Amino acid sequence: MKRSSKTSPRFQPFYKRVLLKLSGEALGGRSGLSIEPEALHRMALQVREVRELGVQVAVVIGGGNIFRGLSGSKRGIERASGDYMGMLATIINALALQDALEKLGLATRVQSSITMSQIAEPFIRRRAVRHLEKGRIVIFGGGTGNPYFSTDTAAALRANEIGAEVILKATKVDGIYDSDPVKNPKAKRHPTITYSEALAKRLQVMDSTAFSMCMDNKMPIIVFDLFKAHNLRKVILGEKVGTRVSG
Repeated sequence: MKRSSKTSPRFQPFYKRVLLKLSGEALGGRSGLSIEPEALHRMALQVREVRELGVQVAVVIGGGNIFRGLSGSKRGIERASGDYMGMLATIINALALQDALEKLGLATRVQSSITMSQIAEPFIRRRAVRHLEKGRIVIFGGGTGNPYFSTDTAAALRANEIGAEVILKATKVDGIYDSDPVKNPKAKRHPTITYSEALAKRLQVMDSTAFSMCMDNKMPIIVFDLFKAHNLRKVILGEKVGTRVSG
């Protein structure tokens, strides 16, 4: 991929193709519920900043702000049905993000692992890669298309399928800590950590299936705070933001 001719040598991106993992709660702002237009707009602005650097961006988005399958099963909904409901919630979020990005003048495509041809393309790996090469932002909705798998697993799967160089896991905290920074003000942030260390210390970077996939395929993960302005751009430019998990 050619870097943008408009990009100053001082601001050359560290990555050429990335997968951004967004939780559904991120679209709900600080409350984490429903879809907050201001939070959605701020998120879209950060994505535009990295597209302007010439970086190819794919997004996997969760649906926890609308419905979470595991929570539904605890309230009596059959687990597989609850997970499919959660997948549909991710499609709603994908369409909302698409709308916000297109209002900023960005070309996008939504691909769904669940067939719904009237509102989204089916997920086809080669087509997704082609969209990225043409400068379009590809938003993957519907998780993996299977119950019992999280959108973290979908992110790990899609990142490997499209040849992304890194998974950027956006959260509400600025990295991975040795304990809960909300409960422990003395908690220390890890600037870098290996897969093995994260497993040994039982740090909840991703669910075990997603994390194992990243570790087996040597896919680095950067956990960072998306709520800080320009943080996504800083990560792309190689600045020491958040926590990097690698081998």
